[in-house]
Amino acid sequence: MRRDTRWRTGDELPPLEIPVTRTLIVAGAIASRDYQDVHHDAELARRKGSPDIFMNILTTNGLVGRYITDHFGPTAVLRRVAIRLGAPNHPGDTMVLTGKVERVDGDTATVRVVGANGIGDHVTGTVTVTVPPGTPSGGAE
Repeated sequence: MRRDTRWRTGDELPPLEIPVTRTLIVAGAIASRDYQDVHHDAELARRKGSPDIFMNILTTNGLVGRYITDHFGPTAVLRRVAIRLGAPNHPGDTMVLTGKVERVDGDTATVRVVGANGIGDHVTGTVTVTVPPGTPSGGAE
């Protein structure tokens, strides 16, 4: 495989700030058909011990994918997304996604991703992405 010069191990992706709104949380839950009350009903979420509704993992997974494809471009193919949730995303906070290229193999890169909010790391994990040869790589150029 050829070595892709568009990115290198150790390269950092620019941060992406995502305002965590009530609408984002509820819309993400509905779009992913996750009707758990803790994702749309603040009173029921409080009764279950949460200070408010919170984002579901499928919404987080989609935002991580967006972060990677925004950076690597529209031809990027997500090969593997492995994430773990930590601190919940509640309305009114901001999640800041950051990434660092851990490994490059030809046209494929593995990126360590962290999404932090005001109380800690909401999401951590890795994304393996392939960008076909000869295509622009979004913000990575």
